[in-house]
Amino acid sequence: MCNLIKHLFLCFLTASAIAQVQEEVNPPENIKTIIFKGPTEDQFPVVLLGESMTLEFDDITAKEQDYYYKIVHCNYDWTPSQLLKSQYLSGADNQRIIDYENSYTTLQPYSNYRLTIPNDNVRLKVSGNYVLEIYNSYGEIQFSRRFVVYRDAVTVGGVVKRSRDFNYLNEKQVVQFSINTNGFPVVNPKNEVKVAILQNYFWPTALYNIKPQFTIGTELVYKYDKETSFFGGNEFLNFDTKDLRSPTFAISRIEMGQVYNHYLFPSEYRFDKPYTYFPDINGDFVVRTLQGDDVSREAEYSKVHFKLPYSNLIGLDQVYVVGKFNNYALTDENRMTFNPDSGMFEVTLLMKQGFYNYKYVVERDNGDIEPNFVSGNFHFTENNYLILVYYRDFGDLYDSIIGIGSVNSRTISN
Repeated sequence: MCNLIKHLFLCFLTASAIAQVQEEVNPPENIKTIIFKGPTEDQFPVVLLGESMTLEFDDITAKEQDYYYKIVHCNYDWTPSQLLKSQYLSGADNQRIIDYENSYTTLQPYSNYRLTIPNDNVRLKVSGNYVLEIYNSYGEIQFSRRFVVYRDAVTVGGVVKRSRDFNYLNEKQVVQFSINTNGFPVVNPKNEVKVAILQNYFWPTALYNIKPQFTIGTELVYKYDKETSFFGGNEFLNFDTKDLRSPTFAISRIEMGQVYNHYLFPSEYRFDKPYTYFPDINGDFVVRTLQGDDVSREAEYSKVHFKLPYSNLIGLDQVYVVGKFNNYALTDENRMTFNPDSGMFEVTLLMKQGFYNYKYVVERDNGDIEPNFVSGNFHFTENNYLILVYYRDFGDLYDSIIGIGSVNSRTISN
């Protein structure tokens, strides 16, 4: 009996060690322009159980390759949940994506793929964290993206305030909120309820494991300062290539080669300049074109040339161009190189026609990432915050999402 208990305990430890956090996998260079939306324009699906979401992406090899999708249900901490597929899916995943079509009249050929969930093959049965995985015909994962499904069981209200920490008065924003559980049975909120707070749908800086500060009746109150604070960052830079032949304010010139080349004006360092409000879409992008009706399959790809002046403050550290268009990934493809002839950090990216937000991120030699070194941090910056409310009762096998809230720093107060 003793040996059996030891064996079961070792199996439990092994299973715990194997449970890997489901990080998002970024695609190979042939897959471009991944668009993943729910009912809103934001490119991170936050959907009510039963609502539809759409994934779209391009393969610039244009060989009409076969791609398949799988759906993984996850816990609050993004490790796979204990649910069987039959417990969170109706039907079956691991199906081929059958909605695809080649581009037409474009200089850069590509195949455009589209997947809608739910569909005739599969529907989601429970709320919570999910990961959508895309595989090729050899069973090799190509990329994955997170999404969340919620039930509207509780209400969430909040505000964004300026930090009261004197060290970050002008740099940080604080999210204060409350959860009203009226009509939903919560016995032990500190153990049963968890929250996650995201700035601009960016998971790497999400805040977790924040307990309610106090409870008033059916209301859980989170009026922290430091515990729910975020660096404000700055408004994203942007450019627009919807008209291939006409430069916009951010584009210095256009040249024709095998594809169009759009040369952006050199960017500036903004960390030491006064904050200036300039409307952005919080890092997102929108594919659009004036040259065709079917944006998904008629929009061109062009080479966009980015430049940032060299600075001794960066030296030999790595600089990357990031945004939702590349899922903020730090890869060789979007890493800038120093050009001694121009005195600039430079990189060229192949991007589909449209309106894009982007920023520069610095990676130090010691591995530290400084996302706002070039742009600076300002408490005035317009940011959107998503509050996810998770619930797990004693004995439940998974973390459900019972409500969401959204607040914006546009109306920030002291």
